[in-house]
Amino acid sequence: MPTAYVLLNTEIGAENQVLKALRSIDGIEEVHNLWGVYDIIANVKAGNMEELKYIIGDRIEKVGKINSKLTMIVT
Repeated sequence: MPTAYVLLNTEIGAENQVLKALRSIDGIEEVHNLWGVYDIIANVKAGNMEELKYIIGDRIEKVGKINSKLTMIVT
């Protein structure tokens, strides 16, 4: 089962809005606020790599208010 951790930087003050939107996306197992360089970490799991790419590249991007994203795929 492909798994990835996605680190996100949001617009200032948008952290809770982005967290709430991410929690509603199928395939996102966990979402947490962070202190430090990144604002949010999301644990994403999918049935295959294509689905994982879709969740990260399309569904998360459509949330909006995200300034940058770093994806780490678990091997």
